Amino acid sequence: MKKLIATVSIAAFLISSGCSADMLPNKSGKYNDLSELSSSTELKSGYVPMNYPKQLGMWIPYVKFPEYMQGKSEDDFRKNVVEILENAAADSVNTVYFHAHPNGDAYYSSDIYPKGVYLDGNYDPLAIVIDEAHKRGISVHVWINPLRMQTEEQMQILPDSFIVKKWIEMEKPFVKKVNGRWYLNPSYSEIEKLLSDSVREIINKYEVDGVHIDDYFYPTTSPDFDREAFETSESSDLAAWRTENVSRYVKNLFDTVKETDERLLFGISPQGNIKANYETQYADVRKWGSENGFCDYIVPQIYYGFENETMPFLSTLDEWVELAEGSGVSLIIGLAAYKLGREDKWAGNSAELEWINDPDIINKQIDAVEASEANGYALYY
Repeated sequence: MKKLIATVSIAAFLISSGCSADMLPNKSGKYNDLSELSSSTELKSGYVPMNYPKQLGMWIPYVKFPEYMQGKSEDDFRKNVVEILENAAADSVNTVYFHAHPNGDAYYSSDIYPKGVYLDGNYDPLAIVIDEAHKRGISVHVWINPLRMQTEEQMQILPDSFIVKKWIEMEKPFVKKVNGRWYLNPSYSEIEKLLSDSVREIINKYEVDGVHIDDYFYPTTSPDFDREAFETSESSDLAAWRTENVSRYVKNLFDTVKETDERLLFGISPQGNIKANYETQYADVRKWGSENGFCDYIVPQIYYGFENETMPFLSTLDEWVELAEGSGVSLIIGLAAYKLGREDKWAGNSAELEWINDPDIINKQIDAVEASEANGYALYY
């Protein structure tokens, strides 16, 4: 766990975007070739989810999928996954968040979403990740972006049977375009149903150990995004109404996970700035991190150095510890391993070079997390 710098091969592989710890069980329009793979379409049976009382996590993000999927065979992909997981296990990682549904597409067998845009082979990435991770005692949480869909250009070439494309062509207000990309509008019950169906499909098909969402909630503060729904609501406060919409679909996801398999975990990874969660994304992190029924664990992305002029690491860590104290929600601290050796232009003039000048910064942050009341940490390479 303290040998982060030695795991250079992970960093080189993922820059951008089995353990022996005690394992505890916890609470047709087919346009995707993967749907024909019998290895993943058979319903799971007899699997006992593995999760850990102290979660040491790592994200496997879609932004690197072109590098190890495009033009690569199934064997090539599996070798890449094995390398990632071997290095992760050597660094005490016991949980990975695999980006299975990043942009309205699926890196798994789906009858709802089209095949992942970067997957040009006829194999099932999620099934391979689960297989290799579980061999090493590593828990797999399927990472989804609930609202973010395809770009305008990508949507045009998808089959007309795709439900989101149907909504667009019918000019339904359920999906809106922001800066050239489509996003689901969480104001409507149709979106809640789609999200529930999506999560239920994954849980029923795969031996996952949890479901994980990150910090893509409302994509804009513009009132035009959901004007129709707001004008027909009984609310006079747009921000409060949007905040309730987000909490409603988050709870819906949590309930769907638990109703489908109560042993699985549901986690949320919001941005690290508590105030900004409310002001820009309408994410009620105080509610989610302090009340039962919204998530099992919360992973704030505290991607700041100790010297950051507006969000210094230690005081931000303290804020999150206080937020989650006594709630029963596990607090996992997200750490920005990807910043090592890089200039941090948002940190302020005096802190721009901290990640270059202090190569031991992540290990120091891990020490600070372990000395706090947090329940673990997660690394984004």
